[in-house]
Amino acid sequence: MKTIEHWIGGTFTAGTSTRRGRVLDPARGEQTGDVLLATSQDVDEAVRTARVAAAGWAETSTSRRTKVLFSFREIVNARAEEIARVITAEHGKVLSDALGEVQRGLEVVEFACGIPQLLKGEYSDQVSTDVDLFAFRQPLGVVAGITPFNFPAMVPMWMFPIAIACGNAFVLKPSERDPSTSNLLAEMWKEAGLPDGVFNVVHGDKEAVDALLDHPDVAAISFVGSTPIAKYIHERGTANGKRIQALGGAKNHAIVLPDADLDFATDHLTAAAFGSAGERCMAISATVAVGGAGDRLVEVLDAKARAIKVGPGLDPASEMGPVVTAEARDRIVGFIGSGEEQGAKVTVDGRDLVVPGHENGFFVGPTVIDQVGTDMDVYTNEIFGPVLSVLRADTVDEAIALINANPYGNGTAVFTNDGGAARRFMRGVQVGMIGINVPVPVPMAFYSFGGWKDSLFGDRHIHGPEGVSFYTRGKVVTARWPHIGGSAGASLDMPTAQ
Repeated sequence: MKTIEHWIGGTFTAGTSTRRGRVLDPARGEQTGDVLLATSQDVDEAVRTARVAAAGWAETSTSRRTKVLFSFREIVNARAEEIARVITAEHGKVLSDALGEVQRGLEVVEFACGIPQLLKGEYSDQVSTDVDLFAFRQPLGVVAGITPFNFPAMVPMWMFPIAIACGNAFVLKPSERDPSTSNLLAEMWKEAGLPDGVFNVVHGDKEAVDALLDHPDVAAISFVGSTPIAKYIHERGTANGKRIQALGGAKNHAIVLPDADLDFATDHLTAAAFGSAGERCMAISATVAVGGAGDRLVEVLDAKARAIKVGPGLDPASEMGPVVTAEARDRIVGFIGSGEEQGAKVTVDGRDLVVPGHENGFFVGPTVIDQVGTDMDVYTNEIFGPVLSVLRADTVDEAIALINANPYGNGTAVFTNDGGAARRFMRGVQVGMIGINVPVPVPMAFYSFGGWKDSLFGDRHIHGPEGVSFYTRGKVVTARWPHIGGSAGASLDMPTAQ
């Protein structure tokens, strides 16, 4: 059984860790390894190492940084399937989905390869007599990422490529449920030529998180996870003077209008609800049938949900794998039962699914629940599993009001052929990312990702232009080079342009 260690200063280390967490194969329900859980001393060592490395890396030319990033991009691209197999082994998602995750992470690496253009400053000549004005951005120093289990490659790769490209050193605290991907990426950074200490990985739980939040040498922290923890990260981090972006949970709605192509809409709703077993912060977990679309929508959804092939992630025939832990499975099953008890109708029930040969795996089948009310537990909670709730609304405006009343505002979508209705929806919903006939509207890497309301704490979204802004701070320089022997014309009055 393998032991997964930290990566500090370009090498694996056990540090001072004495506690361990279990790493499981969700498809079999079996332990495959132990992960060391960092102490505050381990975090301090990682930050100290990063601080030393950051000083040299910040002075490295953008040309040299770009060469390292291009090299890292080529290594990740060439070994994408290797990364995907590690993801599948510890997370459970099917291999094709894991490959897609790696690709979406690569897009941010490719964006970061353009860092010389992204860090270009501004220059204004002769703003006053013999005075020029210019601005540029510099790295923060040591920054950290705290990332979730559901995207062990993609979410860290939404953070560290941009942070490192901007000249920072990075400390990653990944989920202890699927930690091996982070270590593999660390080895790839070393192979790409990144100086030791610029990228570090500390595995752990709350002790490691709190140590990062409290450490005086950590300038900024990026987080993705549940809303209660995002709020905690934001409050504790900002109280310690850190820059924080904390992305929280979601309850993503898709509305289906009567004019929508139901076959098209249900294909995409099925994929968005049950892909990765619903363990995505952008998964569609609630669909709102508008007008007379409801009964037919449920009928078609039911047939497509039942047709999904559920099995181990490495089986090419599998379309959906297990959820990550037994606790996650039991929680999801409990919400399905609660919905039934509170009056909803379970039309496709995934609670009793058994996969032959994997009887101990953490499987929950695709589940469709109709006639869901906004006061039911299955609606008010983020289930994070393969459960799609169906609600009803009489009009587009009623559907928009329903979405806006929800505390989350991560992603949403509308299915329609009516451009006017789509525009009304797009402008009216209080949600950060919107899809028009696109159920999972994750923007490309050259835009920024982030929700509204309880889905984001902090003022900057992740990756894209806002990511560059998050990992740097600006300087503005006013310069005059007086002629030798000339008078500067100094005055005690407030300086004004002359």
